[in-house]
Amino acid sequence: MTEQTRKGFHAEIDEISDLIVQLAARAGDAVARATDALLRYDLVEAQQIIDDDDHIDVAAIEVEEKCQSLLALQQPMAGDLRQILAAMWITGELERTGGLACNICKGARRMFRTELPPRLRGLIAEMNEEAIRLIRLSVDSYSERDAALASALHDIDDRLDSLHRTFVKTLLESSRTHDLDVQPSVQLALIARYYERIGDHAVNISDRVRYMVSGIMPWRAGIARHRIREERHESSMQELATDPAEMSSNGDDKAD
Repeated sequence: MTEQTRKGFHAEIDEISDLIVQLAARAGDAVARATDALLRYDLVEAQQIIDDDDHIDVAAIEVEEKCQSLLALQQPMAGDLRQILAAMWITGELERTGGLACNICKGARRMFRTELPPRLRGLIAEMNEEAIRLIRLSVDSYSERDAALASALHDIDDRLDSLHRTFVKTLLESSRTHDLDVQPSVQLALIARYYERIGDHAVNISDRVRYMVSGIMPWRAGIARHRIREERHESSMQELATDPAEMSSNGDDKAD
């Protein structure tokens, strides 16, 4: 790239980063509004959040198209390429977060007029706060290129996981004491899972940030374990194919 081309390229990268921050703000706002609609039994607001999800989808597509254009026209390498790939991956995680906010609203509609026990209401509010905090921290790590913060999100997410487990336990207790019917209990279990998944998407974003900054894939250990299993399986199959005694034994077993 010429110096002028490189400046233009990085200006476009900065624009994409700004769009992702805005997209994250919209996704976080959708989660907060969905929780408010759920706790206030507000069907009008729930429908508005579902309709507004189109704006998140449009914003996500805009980011993806800009990334695709840079890949096609600039053919970036190394760190520049990782930035564009990370932007596309992160956009997908945020788009799905917006979709989960819609799912919370749909669950609220299915259990309309169900009075929630105070303990469950409190846990929903806590899960909401924690989910939004994880979204914010994950995008902060992206905008600041902070690999240390990104690494910490795996541990920070433990609190949301704990709240989810507590919610499910409390929900089962409420169901046993007949405080809640089966249908709302099922919907609440799904809603709790949506909050937990929002946290997972935030952690996924942090993994992409670590890759973007360092070039090291955080999921490399899983890939290595998979390769070891594949190699062991292949080795076992080769041993079976070259051991006449083993093959004879297998044949005798089959005959029986």
